[in-house]
Parts: sequence; C-alpha cells; structure tokens
Amino acid sequence: MGFILWLIIGALAGWIASMIMGTNAQQGLLIDIIVGIIGAFIGGFVFNALGVSAGSGFIGSLIVATIGAIILLFIVKLVRGRT
Repeated sequence: MGFILWLIIGALAGWIASMIMGTNAQQGLLIDIIVGIIGAFIGGFVFNALGVSAGSGFIGSLIVATIGAIILLFIVKLVRGRT
C-alpha cells in the first residue's frame, strides 16, 4: 500500500508543480510521477535542512513533494534557459 500511496502523491505533486511552473502541456502522467517522487526527496532535504515541518500524513507529504517538485522544475527550466 505504501508504494501505491507514493505513486499517488508523486503524481499529484508533479501535476500541481507542473501547473504552477507552466510545464503541464509538456509532461504526461509518467513524467508527473517521476517529478513528484524526485521532488519529494528534494523537498524532504530542503525542509529538513531548514528545520521546517509541513506536518505529517498525506497533506504534509503532498506539500513537501510539491515544493520539491517546483524546485526541480525551476532548476530544469533554468538549465534549459527557459525561465
């Protein structure tokens, strides 16, 4: 069940981040999931480094993953030169 929840949070976080960053038309479901999962790691690292807690449970995980996914998409856009 944990793996399925991981995929759901990753898909939602990647989709929300792509909507915020304006990359939704370029991404499909698989890319949203990948961006969301990588974003969860980035967000977890950033939140931990700053000593910030977004809470626990589904909503907290979604917030952390979404912020991490936004950071990831920002870096990708920066590298590609499309900010």
